[in-house]
Amino acid sequence: MNAEQFSSAVLAWYDAHGRKDLPWQQGISPYRVWVSEIMLQQTQVSTVLGYFDRFMAALPSVQALAAAPEDEVLHLWTGLGYYTRARNLQKAAEIVVREYGGEFPRSIEQLTALPGIGRSTAGAIASLSMGVRAPILDGNVKRVLARYGAQPGYPGELKVAAKLWALADQLTPHARVNHYTQAMMDLGATLCTRSKPSCLLCPVRAGCRAHLLGRESAFPEPKPRKALPQKRTLMPLLANRDGAILLYRRPSSGLWGGLWSLPELDDLSALDPLASHHALSLGERRALPALTHTFSHFQLDIEPWLIHVDSAAHAVAEADWLWYNLATPPRLGLAAPVKKLLKRAAAELNAGESS
Repeated sequence: MNAEQFSSAVLAWYDAHGRKDLPWQQGISPYRVWVSEIMLQQTQVSTVLGYFDRFMAALPSVQALAAAPEDEVLHLWTGLGYYTRARNLQKAAEIVVREYGGEFPRSIEQLTALPGIGRSTAGAIASLSMGVRAPILDGNVKRVLARYGAQPGYPGELKVAAKLWALADQLTPHARVNHYTQAMMDLGATLCTRSKPSCLLCPVRAGCRAHLLGRESAFPEPKPRKALPQKRTLMPLLANRDGAILLYRRPSSGLWGGLWSLPELDDLSALDPLASHHALSLGERRALPALTHTFSHFQLDIEPWLIHVDSAAHAVAEADWLWYNLATPPRLGLAAPVKKLLKRAAAELNAGESS
């Protein structure tokens, strides 16, 4: 198949089978496409659907996102993970409003200069919402093209990625580029899946080298595996008489940057200095079931303890500490495991009241 035959086959398949009812495909705008693309990075469509609708209801425009409190943005993002994406989203919104009058630039170079927007995301924004001819290479498209060209090597390696980008550019048509871009993402998501691809339904199987070789599962080659390092921490859930839990805001950079979290201690002996700092009198303590949270580069084993405290009035008055009311929780960005632990604490405290 030549490039024209490839794109024609892809577009014909899209007309018959492509997805056209996703929320970000309605009322298409650069803002809606951009937010969806950032949410979809390393996250499945089924997960993103609810998040996208809530985000758009709260922050319907790039101006609203730029002006929103950071806590509101992180609250809307809580559970999606990779929180740097949310902070970069707001930074980019501020630049679009300040430097481009609220209108997204059409240039791929200008788009990729915005925080958190790589070449593929820029291509998706430009092609899907502006009709600009720009190739993309997200995870789904990498898989389609790696199989189509039987490209050896892990796509995360620069040399392999460069070859896939060249193929993506070669195959991208000049007409209906918005539909072609969506179709390529849909092919990877629905037919050319990681396991058990539906090759008999694929519109480009006649030119797919991996299929012709009968080696579809060999491409793309996986990332070389490394054992994840293990780390552990103790997280105290310090509950006052009102059933509120003491949280602190993490530094803006680094792990869970800008999110509200539980204190992290090496062991229970470190409780006394923490209690002294906040004028807390420690009471009953109870170990909760351990929790393991997996990051991309390590696993964190969390040892949670529910600890009842008496607090002096207005003892916690620092800007980066607060009492989190479990009954009427404020809209804050919470690290995913912290959100789980707060639910456990609420269940334990409610059980204690009813017994």
